[in-house]
Amino acid sequence: MTTRVVVVGAYGSAGVAVAQELVEADDLELTLVDDGEPGGGLCILRGCMPSKEVLSAAEHRFQARHDHRTEGVPTVDLDAVVETKDEHIGNFAAHRRAAVHALAERDGVEFLDETAAFVDDHTVAVGDREIEADYVVIATGSTLNVPDLPGLDDVEYATSADVLDATSFPDSGVVMGFGYVGLELAPYLSEAAEMDLTVIEHDDAPLDEADDRFGAELLDIYRDAFGIEVLTNATERSVEPTDDGGVRLRVERQTDAGTEAEAVEADRLFLFTGRRPALDGLGLEQTALDPGAGWVDATMQARDDDRVFVVGDANGREPILHVAKEQGFRAAENILAHREGREPEPYRNVHHHVVFSGAGVYPFARVGVSEAAAAAGECDYVAVTREASDDGVFKTKAVPEGFAKLVVDADDGTVLGYQGLHYHADAMAKTMQILVENEVDVREVPDRAYHPTTPEILDGLFRDATQRLD
Repeated sequence: MTTRVVVVGAYGSAGVAVAQELVEADDLELTLVDDGEPGGGLCILRGCMPSKEVLSAAEHRFQARHDHRTEGVPTVDLDAVVETKDEHIGNFAAHRRAAVHALAERDGVEFLDETAAFVDDHTVAVGDREIEADYVVIATGSTLNVPDLPGLDDVEYATSADVLDATSFPDSGVVMGFGYVGLELAPYLSEAAEMDLTVIEHDDAPLDEADDRFGAELLDIYRDAFGIEVLTNATERSVEPTDDGGVRLRVERQTDAGTEAEAVEADRLFLFTGRRPALDGLGLEQTALDPGAGWVDATMQARDDDRVFVVGDANGREPILHVAKEQGFRAAENILAHREGREPEPYRNVHHHVVFSGAGVYPFARVGVSEAAAAAGECDYVAVTREASDDGVFKTKAVPEGFAKLVVDADDGTVLGYQGLHYHADAMAKTMQILVENEVDVREVPDRAYHPTTPEILDGLFRDATQRLD
């Protein structure tokens, strides 16, 4: 008997992964649905790819400005930045669309450029058709999370998508949202757009997933190297337009003296307040599905219907590209397992995040557990820290700030986790992923420094951890 699977959101990374995994399955008909215009997925069109395009321009200016061996400070040509970004992103998106359309040329596969909505638990209306599916995969990605802030409807604000397309900016701005989006785009506004910027931070420091010192160090870099004012322990209370066309954001700050009210005025409000699952218009009210906390299990099956799978940003579990792809592959495997009466396997991943903070000059990377997580898990561990300035190569490249930390098991030396906030930390994440996921004993890592290269900071960590174990 033929199984019909409908994938809603087929252009995105998670949807493509599901389709690629299922296309070879026997006795299976696959309907791929996406009404994206032009189509290509969030990461390619509005997320990680275009943001890295624009950040690279800020990175070049920052490095020239902070190197005493260069003369003059270059001006970033924002028109050229956006034009180059659009050209590259257009090519990436076209490649993604071509891959999806190529799948649709296979027997038993169709692609529908339409909007989809549930009619009942397993019937999906696509255009003027109603398709009865054995399994439905929701891979609709995410959309902007707009906070419920008094006065927000009365002011103009710019989102991350607006920033990526802008070729001119006002003189000043205030930023709401200092998660990974704000950490990446605030330095772009300060460096490439040369804006006076104030950022609202709810806690003592950003980088919630990191051990405490990393956030404090990053604050120093943003304040000292980028000239960004960061208001910590601050909560937004309301926003209003000013007489000159700007905005006034009212906040409350927790200080040693108590709660203090403060107002920040700027030409423009930037809203980098994260994203939420894009589920509007899907007709979930026609089904047993009740989206909310814990509504999708680790097998990627909806809690209320084991024939509906929700992958990628749409499930709200971990909105990151590589996670979306892995969830897509696991969902496809579990669809086949469920069809055959086998037990679906849960999706589990090793923590592996990179934030391109500091305009990409000072990125933060974390693989595996942090020291705080190891301590909370009552693990017997050894943690060692190394400053970037301890290795001369960082000084020669005029990027001496930052540090890295390594956590290993105290009993058998297994590498448990790495955190880095320094130049090239992003490039070292793959090496550390291999060590963590393969449970390598730190004493078995070759003690061989390719001098002078930035991975020397890893060699130093490995040596220090080995000495502590011995």
